[in-house]
Amino acid sequence: MEDWIQHLLAHLALPQYGLSTIFVVSFVSATLLPLGSEPAVLGLVMLNSALFWPAVLVATLGNTLGGAVTWWMGYGAERAYEHVTHDGKAAHPRALRWLERFGARACLLSWLPGVGDPLCAVAGWLKLPFWPCVMYMAIGKFARYVTMTAAGLYFVPAEWLRV
Repeated sequence: MEDWIQHLLAHLALPQYGLSTIFVVSFVSATLLPLGSEPAVLGLVMLNSALFWPAVLVATLGNTLGGAVTWWMGYGAERAYEHVTHDGKAAHPRALRWLERFGARACLLSWLPGVGDPLCAVAGWLKLPFWPCVMYMAIGKFARYVTMTAAGLYFVPAEWLRV
């Protein structure tokens, strides 16, 4: 069993497998599914420290694209809601007014656990401008991956990866 795990970890450290895995995990974790991508990024970088910047950039790209898909899901949900209600007027509770006030800049907070992914969907629901939202998502997510991965490399002992 230990050989199998060591073999799997060795494959995940290879750029052709590890980076594609990071992309998929970070993409899926940016949807409304409860999944965190930071441990996968940190694990890959701990196995192969030369992949720090490629892993951070690939995770940022995957997570940002996942956030963009979530934005479109919110946009589509709002359009479906308008179609069903036939009045075209969506009721906006006070929490949504906060997001409307900050606009696309609120997507800087899309990196936050628990609220970041729904925030992207609500941005789409409110029809906030797509490209500015994606830009702010990318900035916030990039800062999170750099910070979390660097902190993990500093604080997590390498012995934890040994099986």
